[in-house]
Amino acid sequence: MLPRPRGPSRFALVLTLLGVAALALFALRQWQGPQVAVYRITPQVLQQQVVASGTVSSQALARIGSEITGVVKARHVREGDRVQPGAVLLELFDEEQQARLHEAQGAFAELVDSARPQAEAGLREADNALARAEDELARRETLHARQQIATEQLEQARSAVVAAGANRDRQRAQLDALVAGGARETQLNQRLAAAEAALARTRILATVHGTVQSRAAEPGDLVQPGRTLFEIWSDDSREILVPVDERSFGMLALGQQAQVIADAWPDQVFAATVDFLAPAVDTTRGTVDVHLTLANDADFLRQGMTVSATITTATRESALVAGNDLLRNVSGVDATVWRVREGRVEAVPVRLGLRGTVASEITSGLAAGDSVLGPDAGGAQPGDRVRAVMQDAAGQ
Repeated sequence: MLPRPRGPSRFALVLTLLGVAALALFALRQWQGPQVAVYRITPQVLQQQVVASGTVSSQALARIGSEITGVVKARHVREGDRVQPGAVLLELFDEEQQARLHEAQGAFAELVDSARPQAEAGLREADNALARAEDELARRETLHARQQIATEQLEQARSAVVAAGANRDRQRAQLDALVAGGARETQLNQRLAAAEAALARTRILATVHGTVQSRAAEPGDLVQPGRTLFEIWSDDSREILVPVDERSFGMLALGQQAQVIADAWPDQVFAATVDFLAPAVDTTRGTVDVHLTLANDADFLRQGMTVSATITTATRESALVAGNDLLRNVSGVDATVWRVREGRVEAVPVRLGLRGTVASEITSGLAAGDSVLGPDAGGAQPGDRVRAVMQDAAGQ
């Protein structure tokens, strides 16, 4: 009896079926297209911000100099010293001013102690002399009426009265000029005040509460008006100067909130407000100076320190947001995104609203829940079939 022929083994059949399945899956994947990352468009809070670097550089930096030309006698402060308004920073040699002051004081004392008492005494003597002359005239008029004296003697008495009256008027006018509040005292007071002011200008004083930032004079130096001798950083200063690219100027406005970080304290954030926008553009740098006022005191900041500022120019509480890396062919407020719908890539024109540093508002063209192809399209083009793999909303 002959043996029966043996059929294919079960193992070979399984391998065949697996191969067929793999080919079918490969064909399906080829038909479905490559795997690509997509991002879902959702409503989010969006802030539009302008980021720039600047320096601690404020109008509150008091620059102090001398009003007169002189030679430095003594310097009383140096960099880092704390000063109060009225504190003496520097003294100039003042011998000439002292001499003028002593001269003015002497002239005033001479008025009070000598000239005025003499004028008062002179007026009293003139009054007495006039009274005597008038008595003598009355006596001679009586005698002349009795024909006991000649007319010539009567006329002499009359002339004496006129002369005594004129002298009395001169003495009164002189005393009027010398009395308290009179012309001479007013003149001497002005002279004395001028001498005191000239002497005061030899002492250079602090005008603000603050810290001395720099000095530019030493004993023996000749100083002149217009030269800065000290720079004092005011304790009241809360100002930061930030040059902003002129392309961002249209988004800025007074009162906008900002956050400032100094390079020296990277973990500390200072709240600030935009309080000044320069009226002109720096053409060499293409920037506009923006002044920020810190909300709180920061007297530990120093002039010239580097800072980074983030100015919030607008906020949307609920906006359809797409990461800026998802936008293609951006031109003004127009852009294109590649949306994935029913397994196919399609180019969709969109309109942009608020523009953030990493994401932008989509005002038309997309709806909440739409899936947008990421920046790495894996070679896919509009019209191609793709297999979407949903990702976290990175960049949004």
